[in-house]
Amino acid sequence: MTLSGLVAALIADDATADWPGRVPGRLHRVLATMPLAARAGIRAAAHAVDAYALLRTGRTLDSLTPRERQLVLDGLGARPALLPLLDVLKVPVLLAAGTEHMLRNTAPPVGPHRPDPPLDLTPAHAWPTRSTADAVVIGSGAGGATAARTLARAGLDVVVLEEGQHHSTASFARRPPLERFTELYRDGGASVALGSPPLLLPVGRAVGGTTVVNSGTCYRTPRRVLTRWSRDFGFTLADGLDAHLHEAERTLRVAAQSVDVLGNNGRIALAGARALGWDAAPLRRNAPGCRGSCQCVVGCPTGAKQSVQLSVLPDACAAGARIVTGARVDRILLDTDRPGGPRAAGVRVRRKGQGGEEDEGFEILAPLIVVAAGALESPPLLRRSGLGRHPRLGANLSVHPATSVAGRFSEPVTAWQGVLQSVAVEQHRTDGILIEATATPPGMGSFVLPGLGAELRRELEHADRLATLGAMIADRPSGRVLGRHRALPRYDVHPRDAGRLIRAVRAMGEILFAAGAEEVLTGISRAPRVRSLAALDEVLAATDVRQLHLSAYHPTGTVAAGADPRTSPADPLGRLRGVHGVLVTDASALPSCPQVNPQLSIMATALAITRAHLGP
Repeated sequence: MTLSGLVAALIADDATADWPGRVPGRLHRVLATMPLAARAGIRAAAHAVDAYALLRTGRTLDSLTPRERQLVLDGLGARPALLPLLDVLKVPVLLAAGTEHMLRNTAPPVGPHRPDPPLDLTPAHAWPTRSTADAVVIGSGAGGATAARTLARAGLDVVVLEEGQHHSTASFARRPPLERFTELYRDGGASVALGSPPLLLPVGRAVGGTTVVNSGTCYRTPRRVLTRWSRDFGFTLADGLDAHLHEAERTLRVAAQSVDVLGNNGRIALAGARALGWDAAPLRRNAPGCRGSCQCVVGCPTGAKQSVQLSVLPDACAAGARIVTGARVDRILLDTDRPGGPRAAGVRVRRKGQGGEEDEGFEILAPLIVVAAGALESPPLLRRSGLGRHPRLGANLSVHPATSVAGRFSEPVTAWQGVLQSVAVEQHRTDGILIEATATPPGMGSFVLPGLGAELRRELEHADRLATLGAMIADRPSGRVLGRHRALPRYDVHPRDAGRLIRAVRAMGEILFAAGAEEVLTGISRAPRVRSLAALDEVLAATDVRQLHLSAYHPTGTVAAGADPRTSPADPLGRLRGVHGVLVTDASALPSCPQVNPQLSIMATALAITRAHLGP
């Protein structure tokens, strides 16, 4: 079975416009990048819908008229228990349809861009089978890039290994957003933390890691968090992190976002918050000269956003560091014959040839290994390497659970013109709720447009009148990462955080109504629209967190650094326990949820750990 019938049904393709006919092809490209289990699940659900059509009409969706397809969807939609399943099917379809319909002709011209700073890049297939270095850094994101620069500037011969590929600003500018999306994210953006409810957990995979696809929002680690890390976890490096945060801000050229390119989505958030007397302001971002292309999550097409492949890795390479792309580390090599316990001896790397076939790979011998593969990938790597004996390795997972709502306005908003994540409403931060005006296209975040068939088609065609807000929760670590060869995140929303998510939906609705929204789209399948705050309160009073559309971002804490050897796999200086010569410098080293977008926290922690290793 093809997916064309399902797509035609979901977006009511009645042949009156040309763009719906291109969506199935785009959907196939999206699915091709997803894990086998996700593809199989979506196709199985599509088969089930087709079987229902066959049972009801005697024909499959492909052969039905638009009116007949709508009747099939109406029958399915009348069964409340099926609405969450149908919403799961809608997500990849909305991703394909949203980028086709909304961004096709509406993204502002990006104009000329500066050439990217040079990097020393070698594809894995061209790297020698055996080589040596003083230090190998596994991962090129915020933590890995910062560690590599610090070590290279100290005179060490550094090799950075990156599983993903390098993408230039010029390539972002000339390629459509959907094509970039499927290449820049692990599993095509379909990574999921299993639990009740399951959470979409997208992470980047490219030179620069997730910094290439984050929003550019840069918060300093709150002082209360640093105090807790030092006092409660014995992560004493937190006491001096302010200086490292300053350095990270200077490197990334962090500043408050200029109002002139905020876009209407951000302006609506400001207006609503100010009408309520709430604290709100443009976010601080690492995007000097931002032109409001609203494409941060698929690679900045102007080079304004200073992700680490533009801001940190060039300095590392100028100091002698080399980057190997397409290199997945199979294991850390150990020397177990020396007195005093096992020591790092190098890494073994898997690679594919130019034709896509795997060969024997290569080894790099080095006495220092820096693990910076990310909070999801570092625990499996350590297990594969025989370094997974600590009982808390992979535990302590925080993910910033998040949800979104939208407000419909009488005048066009065109939220995808302007800064993607533009304004913060901090009124509820003391309750662990951070609200940010975030305008991701349909299918790229936690917001799912309501309706099926003709209703969903109308929503897509009138999406220019929607303003969207997102809220993330400073969560209690409620998950863990299992697996050796593939990361298997498991996360159950803590009851306290479930209540916060419900309160966050209420607060976002309050902002949108205060800004003049005619109605609020709740993201709740059984009650997708409300026209007043009282109606929203009534809906939320009967809503469980499992009925919300949730996503998650910023995984941290799975190889936490701290003083207690029973609870912290890494010591207070970021050294992995049970082995000599292994540092952990990515988000997994953070002792607990940083409560804010974590890029600065990760970079400052990586600076502190690598400088402590180098000594005075």
